[in-house]
Amino acid sequence: MTTSHFSLTNTFLPTTNLRRKTLLWPTISGRRVCYTTNNLETHQSVCTKADVLSSKDVMEGDKKVIVGTYARTPVVFSSGKGCKLFDVEGQEYLDLTSGIAVNALGHGDPDWIQAVTHQANTLTHVSNIFYTLPQVELAKRLVSCSFADRVFFSNSGTEANEAAIKFARKFQRFSHPDKTHPPSDFISFSNSFHGRTMGALALTSKEHYRTPFQPVMPGVTFLEYGDIQAATELIQSGNIAAVFVEPIQGEGGIYSATKDFLQSLRTACDAAESLLVFDEVQCGLGRTGYLWAHEDYNIFPDIMTLAKPLAGGLPIGAVLVTEKVAESINYGDHGSTFAGGPLVCNAAIAVLDKISNPSFLANVASKGQYFMKLLLQKLGGNSHVKEVRGLGLIIGIELDVPAAPLVDACLHSGLLILTAGKGNVVRLVPPLIISKEELEHAAEVLLKCLPALD
Repeated sequence: MTTSHFSLTNTFLPTTNLRRKTLLWPTISGRRVCYTTNNLETHQSVCTKADVLSSKDVMEGDKKVIVGTYARTPVVFSSGKGCKLFDVEGQEYLDLTSGIAVNALGHGDPDWIQAVTHQANTLTHVSNIFYTLPQVELAKRLVSCSFADRVFFSNSGTEANEAAIKFARKFQRFSHPDKTHPPSDFISFSNSFHGRTMGALALTSKEHYRTPFQPVMPGVTFLEYGDIQAATELIQSGNIAAVFVEPIQGEGGIYSATKDFLQSLRTACDAAESLLVFDEVQCGLGRTGYLWAHEDYNIFPDIMTLAKPLAGGLPIGAVLVTEKVAESINYGDHGSTFAGGPLVCNAAIAVLDKISNPSFLANVASKGQYFMKLLLQKLGGNSHVKEVRGLGLIIGIELDVPAAPLVDACLHSGLLILTAGKGNVVRLVPPLIISKEELEHAAEVLLKCLPALD
């Protein structure tokens, strides 16, 4: 038998043996910029005379410490109010991006701020092994204003879709206990976007998102968006666990499904006992002028996934399900550490209460129609504009050339817009609180910047 001896002289003490670089990091203290070293022996701060960090300082810092997954626009935002954003140099921008359809109530909504600060002072997080009031109250509200009977919370849209994938497979196994291989495949569609995690990525049609990470989850068939015959035939094969579809495709280019298409999916899924999943991560929660985009069609899913605007900028996702789906899910089948926390749920209650008000939704619909009319009047005659389409305040302007030059020109004119589709669609998803005067200004800037496409 041997004896092990340990000597303090051979122990790696964390304060002396960490392999750390000595770098000078800028931080903002009040209105002054302080540079702090992370060398443990010479920890110090040196304040400069500069009032704030410049955009160049921040962008250079980003390149040093952030993984390069984003092709960022060269602007650094420091504050926002309503539909306006302000960069660190004080330049004002009219925001028609809403953080990609997230900030439905704009920036700094007072009711949202009150909900967040109150809950932060009360209770921020406990594990989902306990009950919390905001989570239950939010779920009650979601159930009462939708087709659903129950809710599962997540932290994002892609996580919501991951949960929907698992729920669909579990439902099929629960519904076919005698089958060794119950239906496990999925249908998704062209121009679809369902997320970047491995399951949701497998449902996303753009190959350049999927190819670097192959093999992704097998069993997904992509069909043409709107192809009733192909979808019906494949659903009838009996191998389809669920069909995932966006009633309005956002990332794909602002394409709206027809009522006949969604009705055919509903009918075929009912006949084959497949589940119909509506991904309303971008188009849901008031964006169309309806609380849920599928309400315009009067066709309802078995599962709906939500996320972007629900907590007004805080991370949340939700999976709304019918009772027949929920009864197949048992303890331990899925879960999340942070999902449905008191802070985000209280924020989401404030958002949902405001957006679900019928007068708020009617105002969104009215402004959407007004903006669409403005865009057609001002831009419709331009040779590069092929189509203006959308519903409510999710609008796409399809061009015959890449949209990037127009996006850049608008940025320099103080207007923030997005691209979609194959890069040839301008995507407009402003805060739902935007005024008609702000929409008029946006249309004027777009018109002024159109020559950038020539």
